[in-house]
Amino acid sequence: MATVVAGGFATVPSAAAEEPATTTGAPTVRCSVTDERLAELSGLVVVGDQMLALNDGGSQVTVHGLDGACRVADVQTAPVDPFDPEDLGVGPGGEVWVADTGDNNTERSTVALHVLRPGDGTSLYRLTYPDGAHDAEALLMAPDGTPYLVTKEVLGSSGVYRPAAPLVDGSTVPLERVSTVNVTLTGTPGGPVGRAGQLMITGGAVAGDGSAIALRTYTDAYVWPLSGSDVAGALAATPVRVALPESPQGEAVSFAADPRTLVVASEGLPSAVTEVPIPAQATAAPTTTSESAGPSFADLTQKGSPLPAALLAALGATLVVWVGSRIIRRP
Repeated sequence: MATVVAGGFATVPSAAAEEPATTTGAPTVRCSVTDERLAELSGLVVVGDQMLALNDGGSQVTVHGLDGACRVADVQTAPVDPFDPEDLGVGPGGEVWVADTGDNNTERSTVALHVLRPGDGTSLYRLTYPDGAHDAEALLMAPDGTPYLVTKEVLGSSGVYRPAAPLVDGSTVPLERVSTVNVTLTGTPGGPVGRAGQLMITGGAVAGDGSAIALRTYTDAYVWPLSGSDVAGALAATPVRVALPESPQGEAVSFAADPRTLVVASEGLPSAVTEVPIPAQATAAPTTTSESAGPSFADLTQKGSPLPAALLAALGATLVVWVGSRIIRRP
């Protein structure tokens, strides 16, 4: 059984208020997703010149491989019916993590992480919060393989959680709250729920070289330098905020191969996959080599690779806006 060590850290204070939005180069559209299978694009990870994409919903755990033109080049499924998959991450060994952590009605007794390991099968980890159910749409995979979940909160104060014990396949372990991320109203347009969308964290990403982490709302991205694998410590610092291009329901975020660029996308078709430059001060010195930063796209999707077999094996917002946000999302 695979294990991930995730304990032994102290709780980190809440993050400070973010800096004003930083002016960077103009965003550019990389390509547009038009495939109906990705009408609810929720998770995105750039792998070289291509991408892995996750749709929000479905009756199977499904990862889509996209080519450089945003066309679906490969579809891998596992015979597992997820509750509400929301985000993707790639671990240090090339494993793909699917965060089945959505909970619009805060009714789940456990959430789940599905791990798809090239050549080593799949794992299912169940997790429980220490303080009741939460809706979480952001996954941060630390360079050392520790997963962090960041909750989606209507008032902009999101909890950051990680496993409080080693993860064991098929077992349930508790989460511990290690930090809080506070965001405020920014005035950036976008999203399905008006101003409240500026407060709701909808996706997360870690740079492939380990130099930075990012969280996004429907309207803005927040970027912190990362040193080693201390995600909680990084989130206690002041982030750089970057206003994102307006989109109907932006949830997907990744770093490009160049960690000075974010890649973002939205639910709805067509969905523009847009590259957004970020300032240099938002990243730290790289902590991983290119060889250890994750698998190539070919490793994850080529016919005959181990992954297909593994996959197949396994207080500005109002109450009215809050209710509206839950209605819009799939139950």
